[in-house]
Amino acid sequence: MSKLNLDPIRIDNSRNAAKQIAEDVQEFIDKHTTTSTERAVARLLGIDGVDEISKPLPNVLIDNIKDGGGLEQGAAYWIGNGVVQRGDTPQEIAEKISRGELDITRISTGSEEKIQDTIYELAQETVDKIKQNRDKREELIQTLGEGKKPYIYVIVATGNIYEDMVQAQAAARQGADVIAVIRTTGQSLLDYVPYGPTTEGFGGTYATQENFKLMRRALDEVGEEVGRYIRLCNYCSGLCMPEIAAMGALERLDMMLNDALYGILFRDINMQRTLIDQYFSRVINGYAGIIINTGEDNYLTTDDAVEAAHTVLASQFINEQFALKAGIPEEQMGLGHAFEMDPSLENGFLYELAQAQMAREIFPNAPLKYMPPTKYMTGNIFMGHIQDALFNMVAIMTGQGIQLLGMLTEAIHTPHLHDRYLAIENAQYIFNNARNLGDEISFKEDGIIQNRAQEVLEKAEELLKEIANIGLFQTIEQGKFGGVKRSRTGGKGLEGVAKKGSAYFNPFIQLMVGGDR
Repeated sequence: MSKLNLDPIRIDNSRNAAKQIAEDVQEFIDKHTTTSTERAVARLLGIDGVDEISKPLPNVLIDNIKDGGGLEQGAAYWIGNGVVQRGDTPQEIAEKISRGELDITRISTGSEEKIQDTIYELAQETVDKIKQNRDKREELIQTLGEGKKPYIYVIVATGNIYEDMVQAQAAARQGADVIAVIRTTGQSLLDYVPYGPTTEGFGGTYATQENFKLMRRALDEVGEEVGRYIRLCNYCSGLCMPEIAAMGALERLDMMLNDALYGILFRDINMQRTLIDQYFSRVINGYAGIIINTGEDNYLTTDDAVEAAHTVLASQFINEQFALKAGIPEEQMGLGHAFEMDPSLENGFLYELAQAQMAREIFPNAPLKYMPPTKYMTGNIFMGHIQDALFNMVAIMTGQGIQLLGMLTEAIHTPHLHDRYLAIENAQYIFNNARNLGDEISFKEDGIIQNRAQEVLEKAEELLKEIANIGLFQTIEQGKFGGVKRSRTGGKGLEGVAKKGSAYFNPFIQLMVGGDR
């Protein structure tokens, strides 16, 4: 039963329009690849490390392929041909290219069937390893247990992975269920993934495979100590989106910030590049059992939370359909939204409650990711703590799945350990005392809350139908999301997009989505 009396026909219409939007874009995606998608394939085939100037070997390999005019055939084809023709492993091929001993597109080519047979055998080994990680997660959750929903989600952002590990373990002991390692400022714009452990990030810590490994080990240790599985989250966005998904799958991350539109709107990454990359990154995340967190909350930092609320819902519908295309089940869709209305707005709490309940009813199986007030946070820490308490109250009343806790010092500095403790204490108090409040209440027929939710749904339906008519690319060019306009041929990374050739294949898409070759 809908507490909001939402029209199921409007919901179906919205979902169908979003499906059409996703299918139109998927036609484009299926015909193209990118340098970052191919670097992810290389990583999944076992290529790792750096050359003598610290350039990652996946970049060395794909740059060699691209410079030789072979990107359209894909990394799997060229690596497979190298293995067949020379008897080298993928890692040996990359190392020889880095030393100038091999130009991979210049060697003779063998049978496509033999190349594919060879690569599928190697790819299956990696897919099996990722499945073992997924099984290990389930085993630990069964053995240790986990926190109740909403999962308490907090951040660490020191810039030093070793200090992050200390803070993450402290947060878990205080009651956190999810630790998100904030990524250093600007990493999303790097067209390579740094290598090894890092200690010098700014505003966050570099996302590297070694850092993932170190933090996973730290959280497994503290999980045993506190008797609760602690989830690890990082950022799967930017110019290396699929590569970070691959690294996360290999190191058993549990959550990834992974949105179809975020990089386009807020990092000015070319829309063609991003939409192609989000597909493969989601294929990997889906197979690895990783919960994706989408970024609709960001729209409300650049647009008004009252006027633009329907754009959040429309984007949730679109993200849902893109995720389904990549094989991600609803239970792994942490669709994003946020408590971002101006606190001076009369009845703003009712509007926030309407928005959160609406998301819960429209996406009943998704572990919704709810973001705290940031745009209107103030240096008055007492007022800020009250805003966060109201945010926590809405979450427990509407059954949110993942709760990124607000901090009372949000507007002043990066939170200290004791700020995080106060945030966790606040959430635990409200979640415990109001655990079943949502089950006990209904909303007034034709009242403020019902009318607000129905109005937002109606506007989202109109917007989605418009997008389905003109296409997603043109919609983004017109600035329909977050009030931000982007050009189809503008932004960063377009030079890394290529149309697929006749011999192109990506074994991981087939093995992860199709289940077999």
